[in-house]
Amino acid sequence: MRYRLLGKTGLYVSELCLGCMTFGAGKERLQSTRWKSIGMLTAADAERLIGMAIDAGVNFIDTADVYAEGESERDLGSALATLGIPRDKIILATKVRARTGPGPNDIGLSRGHILNAVDASLKRLRTDYIDLYQIHGIDYDTPLEETLAALDTVIHAGKVRYAGFCNLPAWFAMKALAYADYHCLPRFVSAQMYYSIAGRDIEREIVPLAKEEGLAILPWSPLAGGLLSGKFDLQNPGPENARRSSFDFPPVDKTRAKAVLDVMRPIAGRMGVSVARVALAWMLTRPFVTSIIIGAKTVEQLTDNLSSTDLVLSAEDGAALDEVSALPREYPGWMLEWQTIDRRPEKTFP
Repeated sequence: MRYRLLGKTGLYVSELCLGCMTFGAGKERLQSTRWKSIGMLTAADAERLIGMAIDAGVNFIDTADVYAEGESERDLGSALATLGIPRDKIILATKVRARTGPGPNDIGLSRGHILNAVDASLKRLRTDYIDLYQIHGIDYDTPLEETLAALDTVIHAGKVRYAGFCNLPAWFAMKALAYADYHCLPRFVSAQMYYSIAGRDIEREIVPLAKEEGLAILPWSPLAGGLLSGKFDLQNPGPENARRSSFDFPPVDKTRAKAVLDVMRPIAGRMGVSVARVALAWMLTRPFVTSIIIGAKTVEQLTDNLSSTDLVLSAEDGAALDEVSALPREYPGWMLEWQTIDRRPEKTFP
C-alpha cells in the first residue's frame, strides 16, 4: 500500500480508501428500500472487512450520515472500538447534506443542520473528531457563506480537522475556494467525485481545478456500481445485478462501458486477474487521483480490490485502455487546444 498527501495538507492517506456504503443496510429497522438493496452487511461483516483493510495498510475510511440511515456510521464506530484501532491511526471521513430525518430542516447545508449533524455523526462514530468532513453535494437553498462559516465553526471547535466536498460543479467549488480565501476561512482540501474508466467526465473541469488549487481527488464508485466488475452482461443484466434493478446508480453510458470491458477482459485474462482489478489498476496510474474509494460486500471482493495496488499494467495495455475510454472532444476544450498550439515550446516558426 502506498500513501499520498491529502491535497495541500500534511496528512498522508492510503491510495485505497474503504467505503462504507454497504454497511448497516442489513438492519431490519431500515425504512428505505434503496438502502436495503445496496448491501446486507451485518455489524460482524463490517468489522471483518474493516480489519482486513487495515491489515492491508488502508488507513483511510469513508462513510456518510445518510448511509443506511446512520447505521453505517454506527457500525463503523463500533467496529473500530471492538478492533481496538488507535484513533490516530485512522483517517476518518464522513459527509453531511442528505436527508437524515422527516423534518424540513433534517437536510441541507444550513448552519443549523451542519451543527446538529456533526454532533450526531460523532456520537454514532464513537469519536471526538472527524478528520475529513465533506459536504455531500450542493444546497441551493442555503447561502454558500453560511455553509462555509458553519464548517469554520466545527473546525475551530475541534470536531472536524479538514473540510472537503462531493459532487460539486467546478464553478461552484471554485467560488467556495475563493470565498474561503478572501474571508480567511478553512478551504476545501478534497473533491470526492464519481470517476471510473467508463466515466471520465471530471477530467474536463474538476481535474484542472484540482491541479490548480491543490485539491485531493477521491473517486467514488470506481467500478461504476459494479458494472465494471466484468460479472455482468450489460445488455442482459441477470439476477446478480439486482441492485441495479432497484437502484440504477451511478448512471453509466452502457455503450462506452461495453467498449471498455471488451478491451479489459483480454488484458485480465492474459494477466490472470479479474477485470475489476484491471479497472482499479488503471485508475491508480492517474496522477491526479489521491485515494480510490472501494466498497465490498464480501471478503473475496475486498481481497481482490486490495490486490489492485500490486498490479502493473504494461505501457501497451495502458495505452489501449486510455484510447478506448477517452472522452469525446467537446467545446471549449477543442478550441483551447487549437488556439494554444502555437504557444508550445517545440513549435518552430519561419
